[in-house]
Amino acid sequence: MEGLVEFKTADGAVVTVEAVEEGAGSGSRLVARGDDGTVQATRTFEGALDGVRSAAASALRVFRDGSLQPDAVEIEFGVKLTAEAGALIAKSAVEGHLVVKLSWSPGRSDAPPETSSPS
Repeated sequence: MEGLVEFKTADGAVVTVEAVEEGAGSGSRLVARGDDGTVQATRTFEGALDGVRSAAASALRVFRDGSLQPDAVEIEFGVKLTAEAGALIAKSAVEGHLVVKLSWSPGRSDAPPETSSPS
């Protein structure tokens, strides 16, 4: 089920997001619900995104420090926000869980060779 969750930022601003609500069987409920039905998150917005930031930094290290050494790395995470758990990397390809794009400048001598598709 989806609902509205309010996250506060470190400077006190409120960010309201449409978020996934955990099911009734997910254990204890550590959230407060306002009169309008909006759930108050247990973490700040920045705190909710800490795990995703760490995952992105780790993925960038993997692609930048390897033998491929691309000129540019683009990583796209599908992220779900929940009141209790914060930010989660989405679990299915439909939800865009992780897309990685690597690129090299034309004419670069150490770029990997292009592969041709069989006819």
